[in-house]
Amino acid sequence: MAQEMTPEEIKEKKPYLDWSLSEEEYNYISEKLLHRLPNYTETGLFSAMWSEHCSYKKSKPVLRLFPTKGKRILQGPGEGAGVVDIGDGQAVVFKAESHNHPTAVEPYEGAATGVGGILRDVFSMGARPVATLDSLHFGELNDAHTRWLLNETVAGIGGYGNCMGIPTVGGELTFDDIYKGNPVMNAMSVGLLDVKDMQKGIAAGLGNAVMYVGAKTGRDGIHGATFASHSFDSEHESQRSAVQVGDPFMEKLLLEACLELTQKHADWLVGIQDMGAAGIVSSSAEMANEGQSGMELNLDLVPQREPGMSAYEIMLSESQERMLLCVKKGHEEDVKKIFDFYDLDAVVIGRVTEGHNYVLRHHGEVVCDIPVSSLTEDVLEEPSEESKPAHMIEAENAENWQPEIKDLAAAYKQMMGQSTVASKQMFTQTYDSMVRTCTVVGPGEDSGVLRVRGTHKGIAMTTDGNGRFIYLDPEIGGKRAVVEAADNIIASGAEPLAITDCLNYGNPNEPEVFWELHHSVMGIAKACEVLETPVVSGNVSLYNETDQKSIYPTPMIGMVGLVKNIDRVVRDSFQEAGDSIYLVGQTGDDYAGSELQKMLTGEISGTLNDLDLDHIHAYQQKLLAEMEAGRVASAHDLSEGGLAATLAESSFGHDIGAEIKSDLTSAEFFSETPGRLLVSVRPADEAEFAKALGEDAVKIGTTGGSTLKVQLADQTAELAVAELKDIWGGAVPCLMKSKD
Repeated sequence: MAQEMTPEEIKEKKPYLDWSLSEEEYNYISEKLLHRLPNYTETGLFSAMWSEHCSYKKSKPVLRLFPTKGKRILQGPGEGAGVVDIGDGQAVVFKAESHNHPTAVEPYEGAATGVGGILRDVFSMGARPVATLDSLHFGELNDAHTRWLLNETVAGIGGYGNCMGIPTVGGELTFDDIYKGNPVMNAMSVGLLDVKDMQKGIAAGLGNAVMYVGAKTGRDGIHGATFASHSFDSEHESQRSAVQVGDPFMEKLLLEACLELTQKHADWLVGIQDMGAAGIVSSSAEMANEGQSGMELNLDLVPQREPGMSAYEIMLSESQERMLLCVKKGHEEDVKKIFDFYDLDAVVIGRVTEGHNYVLRHHGEVVCDIPVSSLTEDVLEEPSEESKPAHMIEAENAENWQPEIKDLAAAYKQMMGQSTVASKQMFTQTYDSMVRTCTVVGPGEDSGVLRVRGTHKGIAMTTDGNGRFIYLDPEIGGKRAVVEAADNIIASGAEPLAITDCLNYGNPNEPEVFWELHHSVMGIAKACEVLETPVVSGNVSLYNETDQKSIYPTPMIGMVGLVKNIDRVVRDSFQEAGDSIYLVGQTGDDYAGSELQKMLTGEISGTLNDLDLDHIHAYQQKLLAEMEAGRVASAHDLSEGGLAATLAESSFGHDIGAEIKSDLTSAEFFSETPGRLLVSVRPADEAEFAKALGEDAVKIGTTGGSTLKVQLADQTAELAVAELKDIWGGAVPCLMKSKD
């Protein structure tokens, strides 16, 4: 084993600079917090815990803008996951997490362990995970490396979730060259619990045991948190050692053991937390801080799968499938018996102590003795410079691009073959979406929907994020992201409850990037306030850039909704011929950042029109009431490709065509004005529906036949549903088979 640097050598050689700890922070730690030089292990702990990924030292001031409270909110940000009351003593538990950097360098394991980590966040709350979703943004499919990354990422998501027996019920997948060097991989997990079983990550009570349970600790994932707090360069492929390796079968055992403990023997337990980013140090220090306690750990007792691990390696390893428990003194053997049954390690590695110090022993020596709060509370928040992006200023002084559609039929066919619009079934079919037999609506629709066993309720869930709009105008784009998520939830007949988020951005030290982060959070927060969907959990992923080229600012909104009567779930496809088709919401000239703009020009530009959130919220609620009353046959939100794409997709499910007559222009047919839905209504329900929605719903046609007959203000077209469906279904598989 290599000799560790002495405190004096650390001060001189500054290895911490490679661990994302600045010289100013190091000096503050040694001079103000410890009044001595930290040793090698302590320096490593500070580097991980003070990384942006763990401390949010740059983003905290911005995150405080989010509304986090509401009448249904039982647990907001700060724990493993958010918890929202759904009545009858039950709650839905959910969180999203990014695994962008690991996925970029080791896509299978990066994606798999992203799923595994977010599942542990949910069952650490005492909830059984019932579904996963994802949000994926990759480079264009004309690149062989991107195709490999995507295939491996999808395999990792499916490989972990399928083995765990947890259905993947929804998600999104978009393509843009800006993500070529730094794909975005966000995973969301949703769970259910009885409110009485809810747990928290806390360590308190003098002499109570700190127990390590689950898989053994290895050298995989060391400094994963700091790896996620750095930008990439073209050599980032060499950073595979920072990526964890997952074992879903081990996690399945860990899940069942933890739920047996929390649901049947909660009186033995003080707290429980996942060992996620920064491994043992993060979970143990955060639990001690939450309990305002001290903690002493003996690292010789930590189960290890590799010989000769140093204290530094043990504490910073991010090996998967591990949890930390605080167990009431006297119940250690009781807990061990549960985990023994599942053939899992369960070892007392320390105790809760008096005071507030964090003490680590290794090979009989004290290798760390620092205040708990120095790792968790004393992090220096970093003020950030910000400036409005130059491209926005230029756009404000230029005219917005206006499309010219010369051949409506040709444009329609081309749109349905765009990779972001086209079917992703070749990927989603690799996921088990039906396991556990509660899935009502699976991948491919606006929301995934699950029934809640033993009730007549359902849970709807979606992930949404469009970096193009955030790039063009972060604040308006942030509002749009939340509105689209709410539209997706409402399209299923569900009441939006709350959101989780993954905030994926470039280097926050760049003033324009931080401006994007700040202003998009302002927009998200405003929309959440108006739509009454508080933020209950989330994640920040910064430094998403390669060779100093940032991705689009890409916040992912994960929203969950409540279906009050599972029999009234609404699907996205036309259900039968002869129904009336209504467009809900007003259409404007919203072409900036649209799929049409990218399709016709190869790039995005322009300014965005603002949203009337109060108006949108008002008619969303009216529409939801009509759905709950059973007067809506189908509903599909309008997003990429506008009304054109939504109309076609609505016809594909049951191969039912439509005849459309509208005073929209052919350009407006592809407009992406937010807050709109396409719904079909049975003739018997039409009068009451039209009365309830008033001017917010305009009848534009009737379902039936095998073609889409479209008569617009300036052009007409008639296309076979089968032809459009073939284009839509075959585009992505064709691109994935291409040879460079």
